[in-house]
Amino acid sequence: MRTIDIHAHISPAGLLRAMAEGRDWHGLSAAEARGWHDYAPGAAWTPEQRLREMDELQVDLQVLSPHSWLYGYEGEPAAAWRRAQECNDYMAELALEHPARFAGLATLPMQDRAASVRELERSVVRLGLKGAMIGDQVNGLTYDDPSFLPLWQAAEQLGAVIFIHQGGETVVSARSRKYHLPDAIGNPADRAVTYASFVFGRVMDACPHLKVILAHGGGYACFGAGRMDRGWQVRTEARVHLRQPPSRYLNRFYYDCLTHSEPALRMLIDAAGSDRVLLGSDWPDAMGLANPVQWVSGLASLTQAEKDAILWQNIENLLGI
Repeated sequence: MRTIDIHAHISPAGLLRAMAEGRDWHGLSAAEARGWHDYAPGAAWTPEQRLREMDELQVDLQVLSPHSWLYGYEGEPAAAWRRAQECNDYMAELALEHPARFAGLATLPMQDRAASVRELERSVVRLGLKGAMIGDQVNGLTYDDPSFLPLWQAAEQLGAVIFIHQGGETVVSARSRKYHLPDAIGNPADRAVTYASFVFGRVMDACPHLKVILAHGGGYACFGAGRMDRGWQVRTEARVHLRQPPSRYLNRFYYDCLTHSEPALRMLIDAAGSDRVLLGSDWPDAMGLANPVQWVSGLASLTQAEKDAILWQNIENLLGI
């Protein structure tokens, strides 16, 4: 057995050099980057520091992705693409240097759909990355918008995973910025909207082999599936595309285990299947799991077979690691 963490972030070396020199990096100012790194100091660690931490946490392999604050969807498309290329080259470099310890996910310039398709293809075919991490929406557009369909089709054809992880403003941000609610509540709420967009918008029907991972246990998607089903039963606008209840799609997605709650994780496993849940820590974010392997291993309500599936088997099968 080797433990594999699907949800771990890192900053590219080029960004760290720009910060040290006090210069901008593809539209991101040194001051902005420093603020994010102050929030999660481990983000600026060297690969060697990260490997020592992984050994202490009993994590054998991390699937690395750039931090979500590096998306840059609101910025100039060409700068976002250059930023994505440098991030993705760095993910591939680390995976090549440490193939037993690191794999990688790309980031994409999602405001430019055609560039995103090309960058995903480059990242998977030429760089050997396993897919891409993207936000829940792009400048207000959700993923049922037809303009995104070529990207989902490309990901399906490539066998690439699409890992959905929030970035920037959430649905809660406009109502309240107190108490860390934009992240604590807005993050999982955004994931439920994303689930609904893929399902009600028939993306999962149009791309039946698309592999989508919903971070943070899928947010409220699992817990809100019954209400989505009721809407589908009684409201005609909810049945425009769907011929079956939305909850039937729960086992079409993958989820990391990052629920911070054993009963919530148990419900997710029971609803979506133990083969759909993956180890994920959100390392090095303060809202992540401090000791993910120990937490999963110690859950009394999970069988050993379920723990093994989460800790390594499901990710090995999904990514072909």
